[in-house]
This record gives sequence, C-alpha cells and structure tokens, in this order.
Amino acid sequence: MIPTYDKDPNAVVDYSIDWATWLGTDTIATSAWTVPTGITTVTNTNTTTTTTVWLSGGSLGQRYLCTNHITTAGGRQEDQSIMIVMESR
Repeated sequence: MIPTYDKDPNAVVDYSIDWATWLGTDTIATSAWTVPTGITTVTNTNTTTTTTVWLSGGSLGQRYLCTNHITTAGGRQEDQSIMIVMESR
C-alpha cells in the first residue's frame, strides 16, 4: 500500500519516509527523489534513517506518484513511493 497525502496546489509542504525499520543497523548514504511533471521538488534532505522532500505546485484533481531511491552505507538500494493528491483547502 502506497502512503497517500493531500496537498493544496498553493502549498509548499514536506513529506518524509522513515526507513529505520527496513535499514536495521545500516544507514542512508544517498537519497534522490523522482517526481512527475506538474509538481516541483523545492529541496530534499536526509538523515541516516529518514528522507524528506519539499514539494510545491500541482494541479487540482491530479495525483502524483513521487519515488524516493536510497543507497545505504552497506551498498543496498531500495525505492519507496508516496502518492500526492491535489485538493483545494
């Protein structure tokens, strides 16, 4: 099940993924977000166990699948996605 979040097109909001359970004793070395055309990545950051993306824009009624790709210090790679649904607030 992909986590789904509502966002107003005028809002600039952060969304985070907690990777701690999946990581075990490993840590996040790099993180990159892929977002579709129509929504904009303002910035993205990560700690050793959590990734965060700040998003702006979007069109009312649209759904955007945003995917986070991490590489761990141990060399593992994994993707996790979130769904952003545009609604007026």
